[in-house]
Amino acid sequence: MTRSAPAALRDEVMDAAYAMGWTIVRKMPEGAARLAFTAVADRAWQAHGSGVRQLERNLCRVLGKDAVDDEVRVLSKRVLRSYARYWLEVFRLPEYGRARILGRMRVTGEKKIFANLDAGRGVVLALPHMGNYEHAGAWLAACGYPFTTVAERLRPESLFDRFVAFRESLGMEVLAHTGASAFGRMAQRLRAGRPVCLVVDRDLTASGVDVEFFGATARMPAVSAALAVQTGAALIPVTLWYEGKYWAARVHEEVPVPDEGARREKIRTMTQETARVFEAGIAAHPEDWHMLQKVWVDDLEPPRPGEAPR
Repeated sequence: MTRSAPAALRDEVMDAAYAMGWTIVRKMPEGAARLAFTAVADRAWQAHGSGVRQLERNLCRVLGKDAVDDEVRVLSKRVLRSYARYWLEVFRLPEYGRARILGRMRVTGEKKIFANLDAGRGVVLALPHMGNYEHAGAWLAACGYPFTTVAERLRPESLFDRFVAFRESLGMEVLAHTGASAFGRMAQRLRAGRPVCLVVDRDLTASGVDVEFFGATARMPAVSAALAVQTGAALIPVTLWYEGKYWAARVHEEVPVPDEGARREKIRTMTQETARVFEAGIAAHPEDWHMLQKVWVDDLEPPRPGEAPR
């Protein structure tokens, strides 16, 4: 189907904006670029658009509040500044040398990853939308462990190609998010003793698993647990945040495959345990959870007749 002229124009503008990011922004003086991105974040916060309002609803869940108040508003501003930093670093990461990527990373528990991979066992690293997972991937590759990940197809195709080229330049193998085909190739990599990294705190399909998350039902992808069950790879959650000029990460304990139960139930149990780990990491660093989309089932459900959209 031919796309409408406004949609095609929007795609072209978006592609041009990202192209500018990877050309102009990456060459700007870092201090000036950081000020500019912070200013954009603050304007977005003041505009209080739909993404910011959803972010604040999400933060209410994290903080256990019934409604947005001054504390939530202040926190949402910090989140947007953290998210702006993420995008600034995405555009500038190709300029960072290996010494900076390794030297500014503060990681605890990373030996769990390396020990499994060095023994020939694949590892599924499950991450939330926290901190800078692009940099975390660059760090893992710089440590000598290139990995496989997936990316949601973007429009226009040229924009998707830019993101693939960016991630491949950092040492990642990028697969399009296309269901069984991507799953099979990731399983192959894991059986070969390689790592797979997946961001799995928001479901992009109708096949997600319902989990308890901050006291309510949320929907998360089952893919990381399913890969571990199918291949015998270690499922290891990782949470990320910022510490001043440093990037920080905690590599958590492996989520084991249950001894009992059908495959579907094992996957559900492991996804729930991963959600518990994410819950603790987000509660500790809510300002670095960049979730401006719907996560909880109550938000995902369409409004009833006569009811205003959520």
